[in-house]
Amino acid sequence: MKIGITCYPTYGGSGVVAAELGLELAARGHQVHFISYARPIRLDVSATPGAAANIHYHEVEVTTYPLFTYPPYTLALASRMAEVAEAEHLDLLHVHYAIPHSVSAYLARGMMASPRNGRRLPFVTTLHGTDITLVGGDHSYLPITRFAIEQSDGVTAISKYLRETTIREFDIARDIRVIYNFVNCELYRPKRDPAERARLAPDGEPLIAHLSNFRPVKRIGDVVEAFAIVRGDIKARLVMIGEGPERGNAEYVARKMGVEHDVLFLGNQDHVHRLLPLMDVLLLPSRTESFGLAALEAMACGAIPVATRVGGVPEVITDGVDGFLAEVGDVQSMAQRILRLLREPKLRKEIAEAARFTAETRFCSTLIIPQYEEYYRRVLG
Repeated sequence: MKIGITCYPTYGGSGVVAAELGLELAARGHQVHFISYARPIRLDVSATPGAAANIHYHEVEVTTYPLFTYPPYTLALASRMAEVAEAEHLDLLHVHYAIPHSVSAYLARGMMASPRNGRRLPFVTTLHGTDITLVGGDHSYLPITRFAIEQSDGVTAISKYLRETTIREFDIARDIRVIYNFVNCELYRPKRDPAERARLAPDGEPLIAHLSNFRPVKRIGDVVEAFAIVRGDIKARLVMIGEGPERGNAEYVARKMGVEHDVLFLGNQDHVHRLLPLMDVLLLPSRTESFGLAALEAMACGAIPVATRVGGVPEVITDGVDGFLAEVGDVQSMAQRILRLLREPKLRKEIAEAARFTAETRFCSTLIIPQYEEYYRRVLG
């Protein structure tokens, strides 16, 4: 198949999933064309054998004109989608995020169906969370979000929680297929580099990680507070992977609690599959998560997730089996779970192995990508 993919090309779950989906599809022989204003961050063809020859990128250029207070990206994207579809003979578009990408795809489909082109260009919309729980929840965006979902030729959601939320909040009657996020189990695996671990933990300290885009919903302050409680009992280090508006607050909390010398801010990282195997625990205290991709990536690498019992996270983590769940804001409970893991090596080994088993048997790309292929064929008829 020839597939056009559009996503936000930044650090965040939807962009990561879209980029890695494209890589996996390309490795399986499909022609994949990314259409966006920038090349997706995680689009690393060197990490996926066989993908390079089938990956293509088409930039969307938005003209700045005095008439427009804000550049009309949605229209520029729609026009570029139609251009690429015509030139490359695309079979379908797959857009990640309802707003504005599915609206652009709807317009592109209309352009391709006009007498000038006269061909069908179906599009699939994948809902990732913020487009529904935040953007779609704003009353001014609700009608256009509902319209975009209803007009899509196919709609998928990354968790049962997100599907149910979408149906409830938008009064959607159409079918929404749940296709979970995934991880490449060959790339993300428990393989530690002793030299790299020694660089992060020179005295052999346990490593606790946090991975996100540092938005307020991730509750970055809770990460540092929970770590400070752990650090009060056990010498350990906190590795903060990512960048975003809450970084400054996290640095302030670290100084305030006297743990700044044991907190490492690494910024955005393109190769998290090399970092996560070095970690013992991943802490994810979010206020809401539609899936919890960072937790899954950690599980595949043998790092144990300690996360909040919100959204789609319980669909990924079974509390006490392959990770731990706590209530939002309960930093004491999160800290105690981490301390237990660090104090009991046997328990830590058992749960790490169970976490890897969950990733391998439920969320490997080899299990999930065929679901997307089957869904594409269904949409194409």
